[in-house]
Amino acid sequence: MDIFVEPIGRLINEFSKLPGVGKKTAQRYAYKIINMSAAEAEGFANAVTEAKRKVRYCSICGNFTENDVCDVCLKRDRSVICVVKEPKDVIALEKLHEYKGVYHVLHGVINPMEGVGPNDIRIKELLARVGEGGVQEVIMATNPDVEGEATAMYIARLLKPLGVNVTRLAHGIPVGGELEYTDDVTLSRALSERKSI
Repeated sequence: MDIFVEPIGRLINEFSKLPGVGKKTAQRYAYKIINMSAAEAEGFANAVTEAKRKVRYCSICGNFTENDVCDVCLKRDRSVICVVKEPKDVIALEKLHEYKGVYHVLHGVINPMEGVGPNDIRIKELLARVGEGGVQEVIMATNPDVEGEATAMYIARLLKPLGVNVTRLAHGIPVGGELEYTDDVTLSRALSERKSI
């Protein structure tokens, strides 16, 4: 006999598919949903469905947007591009309210151990953006781990011949750390003290 009735078991199973959610946390989430009013549960389900239906990737930078082109790409200084691994890294930098350029989301980093090569992430799209002209600086803001460093160096080698200044966030961010979890002061310092690579 199963411990949970089938709908709760399915709900626990779905929650446990989320990153960082183990079986016990998934159980707590499932119980919370079950104990919600019908209106609250429906609102939760609608929010998930609507986000999945409406949110897409910006056709220019690859960040999340509801439109074909995000507001950052439409309204900001296109002469500076900040390259990040994932959309959540854009949020980490945007919280500072200091950066005035645009972004380029790679949707991954080069990681041969995981079978991810340069053609598996959005490097070609970055080279095309720089090739259109008008870009003066590309800031490499990938995580300061082995894969992030390798990706930054690889992209820097491709960009140097194009005559663009390639910089790297200063290493106030701990090695092995991730932008998403870096405190605002450290992240702000790392952005303002970036250097050429």
